[in-house]
Amino acid sequence: MITENGIVTQANKSNAWIKTTRSTACKACASRDSCGIDENAEEQIVIVKNTLDVEEGNEVIIGLETKPMMFLTFFLYVFPILLLVLGAVIGDSLAPALNLDKSFCAMILGFGFFAIAFVIIRKKQAGLSQKDEFKPFLVRKRPVSDSNHCQMP
Repeated sequence: MITENGIVTQANKSNAWIKTTRSTACKACASRDSCGIDENAEEQIVIVKNTLDVEEGNEVIIGLETKPMMFLTFFLYVFPILLLVLGAVIGDSLAPALNLDKSFCAMILGFGFFAIAFVIIRKKQAGLSQKDEFKPFLVRKRPVSDSNHCQMP
C-alpha cells in the first residue's frame, strides 16, 4: 500500500479534503511529469471519503492500494505495446495475401492497433476513475502528540 501523511483542511460527513505535501516518492516516480500534478507545487489537495469521521485540523494518513496501481500501470504502458506488436504480426502475415509489402503492412496495422489501444484506454478511463479501488482512502488518524497538550502548573 502507498501511504502519505496529510492534514484535513475541510470535512463533512461524507468527504474530507486532505492537504498533502509532495513526497520523495513523487520525485522518484517515472510518471511525475504526466500525472497532472504541478511539478513546482509542494502541496496538493486530495478528496477522500470521510470513513473515520475526521475533522478540520486532524492529521491523517491516506492510502492507495498497490494492486489497482499495478493494473493501471499494465493498462497504460504494456497494453498499447502488446496491441502494437499484435498489429505488426498480423500485418506481416496478411501482407502476402493482400499483395502488399510486409514492412508497410506491418507498420500500418501496428500503428492502427496502437491507436485502438488508446481509444480503449480513453473509453475505460471514466469508468475506472469512478471505482473506489482506484481512489485514495483514509487509513487512520495520526495521534496528537502529548507535548501539545501539556499543562503548565
